[in-house]
Amino acid sequence: MNTKLTLRLDDRLITKAKRYSDRSGKSVSQLVADYFALIEADEPIPGTELTPRVRSMIGSLKGATVTEDDYRRHLEEKYR
Repeated sequence: MNTKLTLRLDDRLITKAKRYSDRSGKSVSQLVADYFALIEADEPIPGTELTPRVRSMIGSLKGATVTEDDYRRHLEEKYR
């Protein structure tokens, strides 16, 4: 059974959510429902599982000393 839920959100957030909804092909209600299911789920929602490549990267940056500033400098140099 579906029940109506009213949310009070910032206008800019609503605009962004509607834009994302249009791009994704899902209603804002479905996006909210998917999110709630995701934070409650013991099992992943279909289509949200990590790929083997992403799983293999888990922990790869543990102990890294690179900062956000280092990354910004890298990008500035790369795209000069």
